[in-house]
Amino acid sequence: MGVASLVVGIISLLIGLVSAGLFGWLGGILGIIGIVLGALGRKNAPEGKSGIATAGLVCSIIGTVLGLLLYVACVACVGGLAAIG
Repeated sequence: MGVASLVVGIISLLIGLVSAGLFGWLGGILGIIGIVLGALGRKNAPEGKSGIATAGLVCSIIGTVLGLLLYVACVACVGGLAAIG
């Protein structure tokens, strides 16, 4: 679970950074999936072996926030441009 969380978290981060808000919703969804997988990975990991799950959890949280924040900013810009014209 920890490795899956890390992979999904990294993909979420990349989508959040590269898409510039257009596909931020996808990064947000992947981030939420990564958060769930990371929490399960930390819960089920043997004592002292939850490092990868923690890294996946952190990447997923950052990817979720970044993706959704940039998506909301992109929607706000489009709405502002529509209001002008």
